[in-house]
Amino acid sequence: MNTGLIAQLRTSIKDMSPGYFSMVMATGIVSLAAYLLGVPVLPHALFALNWVLFVIICLLAIARVIWYPWRTLGDLVDHLRAPGFFTFVAACSILASQSLLIGKSLPVAAALGTIGGLAWIVLTYTIFTVLTVKSNKPSLDHGINGGWLLAVVATQSMAVIGAQIAGEVPQPARMELNYFALSMWLFGGMLYIWMMSLIFYRYTFFEFSPADLSPPYWINMGAMAISTLAGALLIVNAPHAPFLESTLPFLKGFTVFYWATGTWWIPMLFVLAIWRHGIRRFPFTYDPMYWGAVFPIGMYAASTLRMKQAMGLDFLGLLPQLMFGIGLVTWVVLFIGQLRALRRHWVASRGA
Repeated sequence: MNTGLIAQLRTSIKDMSPGYFSMVMATGIVSLAAYLLGVPVLPHALFALNWVLFVIICLLAIARVIWYPWRTLGDLVDHLRAPGFFTFVAACSILASQSLLIGKSLPVAAALGTIGGLAWIVLTYTIFTVLTVKSNKPSLDHGINGGWLLAVVATQSMAVIGAQIAGEVPQPARMELNYFALSMWLFGGMLYIWMMSLIFYRYTFFEFSPADLSPPYWINMGAMAISTLAGALLIVNAPHAPFLESTLPFLKGFTVFYWATGTWWIPMLFVLAIWRHGIRRFPFTYDPMYWGAVFPIGMYAASTLRMKQAMGLDFLGLLPQLMFGIGLVTWVVLFIGQLRALRRHWVASRGA
């Protein structure tokens, strides 16, 4: 490989965000929502694209670890950047769901789910241990944002893939996977309560500038949307697991609780976006972290559809289709923005 190209690549990934796997999350959930809604061609096209994106981002992340190990370690101990590593877990889970539903491959889905599960264990206990014991910590208003809820998304993504695979395997593995999914679903809900309390406190009791309203704040809603999806899948699986069937009213109640909380966030986030860009005139430029806003919209569409089917809530009507349309348009806009950003970066680096 040309040494100039390698040097250019090294420079490009020096400050690469650990949350870049959010692009895989966003592409995957738009693909899955399209599949669940019966959209032709698009689910398979995005499934193929998502594998390409996943492999490329994995290779870039590995290269960054090799070339810039201390920067990577620095990200792991940074209060704002460390939660971005959880996007890898969610990306594995989303791609596993695509492989199961669209690719019809249980072994691939199981392998990706296992990789994601192992990464969840390592990242959860590494990140939260380091952030607990480090000496110098930021104040709450400088140390937390919606990106922290990626830990919730990662946890609930394990519940989702666990419940999905449980529906494809015989007993006793089916029972064990459903119990695993239920446990992750419940812990993910508790984790959301812990974190959202701090985030909401930061919202309302500290000075809030347009720059503080970064794209990861959309995860406020996305974490509840994926919790809704996991709950709906557990409801569907209840006839095959006695301990799920015995708690069915609880499952249904908490699934609606998660959905209602996520729904509450949608108008609030749109209002804050108008305040940020319309009233305070904060410039709207492409940022890779905006992929963290596409995922919640697509996830809301998929989770609402699954809940509607699982609980017979036909009065929700075309809400999943509406949110899918918004998510698809947003995905297209961001994908074009990503290509233009890569082109600008390439031209600039060639000129240099």
